[in-house]
Amino acid sequence: MRHTDFTHARMRHAGFTLIELLITVAIAAILSMIAVPSYRDYVVRGNIPDATSNLSTKQVRMEQSFQDNRTYVGGAGCTADTTSSKYFDFTCTDGGDAVAATTYTLTAVGKSSMAGFKFTINQAGAKTTRAVPTGWSQPSPNNCWATKKAGTC
Repeated sequence: MRHTDFTHARMRHAGFTLIELLITVAIAAILSMIAVPSYRDYVVRGNIPDATSNLSTKQVRMEQSFQDNRTYVGGAGCTADTTSSKYFDFTCTDGGDAVAATTYTLTAVGKSSMAGFKFTINQAGAKTTRAVPTGWSQPSPNNCWATKKAGTC
């Protein structure tokens, strides 16, 4: 065999065949079909503590305000907040009058990639999941903040 024949024979086997390439693409597609949805769920679950921790912080502020003023009306944690979180907007409703000055409800409403979520907590510490996006289950009984797709807390 001449040197040039050996080089040509060697070069023919140096690349990938079409079948090998198609098999590789098929495997990559199957893996991405499994991995991408799982990753999205993981990211969503990772953003939920943004709501729950902020609600808990605001609850503490409301309780401190009540200890100081004996009313929740105008409490430090009871302000609309659309800037402290990238994924949730926070609102508060307090009793608003002297008769109902002993109640409040703090609410976190999802925005952007967390749209569809709505969590609340009140003066009694009752946590509820008011809404979840499509594909998520509502907790039953609804006495907690849903942190997993199956509606578990």
